[in-house]
Amino acid sequence: MNLFTTLQQFVPQQQMSKVAGRLAASRHPYVKRAFIRSFAKAYNVSLDEYERQSFNAYESFNDFFTRELKGDARIIDSSADGIVSPADGIISQLGQISDHKLLQAKGRHYDIGQLLADSEDGKYFADGSFATVYLAPSDYHRVHMPFAGTLTKTRYIPGTLFSVNNVTAANVPDLFARNERLVCLFDTKYGKAAVVMVGAMIVAGIETVATGKISRTDTIQEALHNMSFKKGDELGRFYLGSTAIIVLPKAAKADWQDGLTANSIVQMGQLLGVAKPQ
Repeated sequence: MNLFTTLQQFVPQQQMSKVAGRLAASRHPYVKRAFIRSFAKAYNVSLDEYERQSFNAYESFNDFFTRELKGDARIIDSSADGIVSPADGIISQLGQISDHKLLQAKGRHYDIGQLLADSEDGKYFADGSFATVYLAPSDYHRVHMPFAGTLTKTRYIPGTLFSVNNVTAANVPDLFARNERLVCLFDTKYGKAAVVMVGAMIVAGIETVATGKISRTDTIQEALHNMSFKKGDELGRFYLGSTAIIVLPKAAKADWQDGLTANSIVQMGQLLGVAKPQ
């Protein structure tokens, strides 16, 4: 590891995230104003695409960070078998799951069963496909459905809170399978599919429309669901951070778009590839 990632092992990741979460949730006018305006200036945030176009319209930094887009700000690709980006961000990696392994960064791979924290699910998705989208701090931070499906299970997995960017992806082994994450499993026309929401340093929380905001625990939490989603529907949101990973089975025969590679910029709803129904 380099110095940046090595130091992250020694900072109190959970405590830092708890403190950040309390401050980000504060509705005190001076606290929220200072955080929102400082963040907007640091990351050059414009509200042109968003429903609320005044920084004063947000009740807290969390409210600002998870701000909603205008209704027509994104076009959801309508291809019948199209898989779309779940978020605004940058493609970290995408491709095929080979020998149960996903590509994290050049020269680094991690195990699908470890990511999902379930060996049987890992076996099911062996030789499938994946796409990893990294959300930068300035991005829209709601996560949407890359395909239509019925949510059947969520699995919260406690873990570390390394930052997630190109530096840590290249230097921290099994980064996405070590960090805190929420696995969302769906029944789809392609078979079983998943969206994994991965937490990161200073991430104050993960929330979905099915679970509400996840309460951190030291043990895995599983819940059963029966909630249908259309492609492009909001699935959840990050309170600071992070990364969303699409996982498709081999039967989907996913064919990712030519030209999409690591570091490609994408927007929520943009066509990433095509999958074939069973």
